[in-house]
Amino acid sequence: IMLASDVSTSMLAMDLRPNRLEASKEVAKEFVASRENDNIGLTIFAGESFTQCPLTIDHNALSVMIDGVDCEIAAKGIIDDGTAIGMGIANSILRLKDSKAKSKVIILLTDGVNNRGEIAPLTAAEMAKEYGIKIYTVGVGTKNETAPYPTPYGVQQIPVEIDEATLQGIADI
Repeated sequence: IMLASDVSTSMLAMDLRPNRLEASKEVAKEFVASRENDNIGLTIFAGESFTQCPLTIDHNALSVMIDGVDCEIAAKGIIDDGTAIGMGIANSILRLKDSKAKSKVIILLTDGVNNRGEIAPLTAAEMAKEYGIKIYTVGVGTKNETAPYPTPYGVQQIPVEIDEATLQGIADI
């Protein structure tokens, strides 16, 4: 199982408490704790993607890695900001494609609309299908029109944009 987690700066929106990223991290850690016999890894993505933790059965180490995930790498320009969903999926595929496991799964956690990356989300989903990898999608955020978001000038309201159609399309494929 690969967790593919969005770390774009929009994950700092506070429509979930304390924010989207922290809420998704808690869900991810609960999931990991419930899968005691599975190899699980972590891919993170914003405008680009990389593996934060390769597949492991050391769930304590993985939980520590999940705790350490933040949006700073995108906020400080270490990686490009944005939401490259297809790249997050593709990076996860690379970790799973050669596995001999009877079940290969990607759990995609994102709050946004794909706006970056060289691989379109549905193309990446088709690639996963070719390798027998299932993708489960989780939209992180509320159905409100706007959400509070921290800025250097105080908390501002930003539009909530979760591309549910694309997430459903990925899961359907």
